[in-house]
Amino acid sequence: MSKATKRAVLVGCNYPNTKLRLQGCINDVLSMEDLILNEFGFDQDNVKYFIDELGTSPEGWPTRANIMAALEEMVEDAVAGDVLFFHFSGHGTTLSSLKPGEPYKEEEAIVPCDLNLIIDMDLRYLIQKLKPGTSFTILSDSCHSGGLIDKDKEQIGPSRMKGIPFPVYYKARGISVGTIMNCLGSVTGALTGVANVVNAGSTIVEGIGSALTGIFKKEVSREFLHPNEQTKLKSLTEDEGLLLSGCQANETSADLAGSALTEGKAHGAFTYAVVKVLNRNKGLSNKELVKEVRKYLQEQGIEQHPCLYSSDGNADAPFLDTQHPRDRKKALADKHRAGDDADESEIPNGRRKLPIRQ
Repeated sequence: MSKATKRAVLVGCNYPNTKLRLQGCINDVLSMEDLILNEFGFDQDNVKYFIDELGTSPEGWPTRANIMAALEEMVEDAVAGDVLFFHFSGHGTTLSSLKPGEPYKEEEAIVPCDLNLIIDMDLRYLIQKLKPGTSFTILSDSCHSGGLIDKDKEQIGPSRMKGIPFPVYYKARGISVGTIMNCLGSVTGALTGVANVVNAGSTIVEGIGSALTGIFKKEVSREFLHPNEQTKLKSLTEDEGLLLSGCQANETSADLAGSALTEGKAHGAFTYAVVKVLNRNKGLSNKELVKEVRKYLQEQGIEQHPCLYSSDGNADAPFLDTQHPRDRKKALADKHRAGDDADESEIPNGRRKLPIRQ
């Protein structure tokens, strides 16, 4: 039986030279890359990352087209036993729609550097294409990220815990759809068209959809396509997809400036906490990881509450595990009988292509 392959797509959007600018997202990608290469057995050749660092070639920028192409390739190439990981660090947003005769709905989305949204529907489409026996973990360090995939099983959900005021400068990693539309207009010169959409009394989904399709044509979220062009999506089963969100769906995630709290470097609070916790604690399950990260953020006075959405089996599995839930009990029993430890000789050395920014 061939060895399982671990594949990752890492995305960091700082939105340089715009009013949406963040500071810590590229650093998040570099920290996460080091973590998965050095601690979780990923090979450099199977890790793709996209950052909006000035000077990066066009194919390396975190546009919707580049991100979706990489995710689709990762899903297509995966075979049974493979572990897939998608880490996004950047802005998030929500879209609400209320049409006559239709139920109210709210969609969560992440915001690539070209503002061409990736909506929860797009991630569901990818997850439903997974081959049996593969796993897909999403870790989103963005605002409103608590609903990015079907919430079949909410393992660790909303909390009423209150933190104390933020001890360092921070910026929320979330923007409104109105701000996105204004930015699209200023970038493309399409202010008149965007204004007409808003003035026509369209729903938010219709408004942003019209603006994006006017710029990107059919290269937009399936949410914005004509119903005849949409791919019908099935409901996900509990074992399909696993989401670790940086905050609840109604919360913001913090983008922290460099300080003593983050060793002088700008970072997302969630990603920084995840890396910190995993470097200190080996073999944590997904549920244990989210609980420890919540505890760490609470201790630092950061008021956001990471959540976990997955099946029971995936919740109790080690973070970025290689086995399907049904195989884990047997594997654990075999390991206890044999008394063997993980072979660390197979863990490759990480290589940083860019220095972490102050």
